[in-house]
Amino acid sequence: MFARSVSMNLKTNNVAEFTRTINDEVIPLLRKQKGFLDEIVLAVPGKTEALGISLWDRKESAENYNRDTYPQVQKALAKVLEGTPVVKTYDVTNSTFQKVAVAAHATA
Repeated sequence: MFARSVSMNLKTNNVAEFTRTINDEVIPLLRKQKGFLDEIVLAVPGKTEALGISLWDRKESAENYNRDTYPQVQKALAKVLEGTPVVKTYDVTNSTFQKVAVAAHATA
């Protein structure tokens, strides 16, 4: 599994619009991406700091997304962000996500 983190600074008083944009515009784009597993978005209460973490089946899937679709995500978020988001990538060394996903699939 592979992860991308995106650190963002929100414009003042834009958490609600940021959340709406993530739900209505970003998540649908992510769900269309081959290898996409999950997206976690965190916002510091009362602040302008946010972090998005996406999980991918493998590095190549995340790289394809970064190259082909992430520019659309940046454009959608531009109205609620200050400055340029900072992207970092990681190999996932531990996660309960896979275990939860496997358990959920087994009970379905």
